[in-house]
Amino acid sequence: MSGDLPRLWRVPLLILGMISLFGGMAAGLLRLGWNFPLPATASILDHGPLMIGAFFGTVISLERAVALGTRWAYGAPLLASLGGLALLAGFSSPTGPALLFAGSLVMVAGSLQVYRRQRALHTLTLALAAAIWATGNALWLAGFAIPAVAPLWMAFLILTIAGERLELSRFLPPSALASRIFAGIVALLLIGTVSGLSGVPGTGLLFPATLLALAAWLLKQDIARRTVHQQGLTRFIAVCLLSGYVWLGIGALILLSAGGTVPSSTAYGAGLHAILLGFVFAMVFGHAPIIFPAILGVRLPYHSLFYLPLAVLHLSLALRVAGTLLGAAPMRSAGGALNAAALALFVLGVVVS
Repeated sequence: MSGDLPRLWRVPLLILGMISLFGGMAAGLLRLGWNFPLPATASILDHGPLMIGAFFGTVISLERAVALGTRWAYGAPLLASLGGLALLAGFSSPTGPALLFAGSLVMVAGSLQVYRRQRALHTLTLALAAAIWATGNALWLAGFAIPAVAPLWMAFLILTIAGERLELSRFLPPSALASRIFAGIVALLLIGTVSGLSGVPGTGLLFPATLLALAAWLLKQDIARRTVHQQGLTRFIAVCLLSGYVWLGIGALILLSAGGTVPSSTAYGAGLHAILLGFVFAMVFGHAPIIFPAILGVRLPYHSLFYLPLAVLHLSLALRVAGTLLGAAPMRSAGGALNAAALALFVLGVVVS
């Protein structure tokens, strides 16, 4: 089916993705001990799939479909968002995982189409990100536990962000050596996500070690190091990016100290959320003024108040990580509640703008 989808028809897909976001937030707060409303049919165990697959899967594949401009590509965000609704409705197995897996397969097809149109390192990275998401979903559908496939889902988000940042680096292109180092990091990251599934002691260390190398590469190569000295929206985006790279490095170091991706470790949760909240959502905050106009065709005026949810996010995450590492449950719970407040402030700010 050729031809792009009218902009007005993209709105319901975005709304469905936001429902999964708030459902995932509610499940996360319940896991932290807060009495937060969640559909009785939903499970707090679906916190990760709702946030990563149903929300980010919907938004990222929607952005990819807009870039492709073909209607069939919108099957990815539709299936991913329906997968989130299925999880919230209590259809956790196999309906929810199956819908998310189907959506990721459509996204792989769309990403390969993008790569065929423009054969470059950044489009290849985006295609690999979609493929690792589909792999994680396939394993989850096959019966693997969520903690076992979580690194694959994380790699989906991390590689998507890295690929998009590499694309935008055309304004300050990395050297041939830097590009080869980036390619090597991507390869090692993929190996690390898969090798960690073996359960062999020590194999889980490659994943966080590669994340640390990626954080250093992004801090060194990203144009944000220069644009942070400018003003307005340009500076805000740079602050989001640079602070996110710092959290990626912190999360990688925590996971390394925990022995890798070992869910039984106390530090595992701290490292996981340092990356998924501090890194990923800082990227979301920074890219929202670009992504939303591209998807919906509406202007998102910049305001200095955009810094408020970013500051709340970083401060609350520091509180949460410290509480987790110190075994201080009240600190951890308070930090988690403020994490949710930061995301709610961000959504409110976007809507008001």
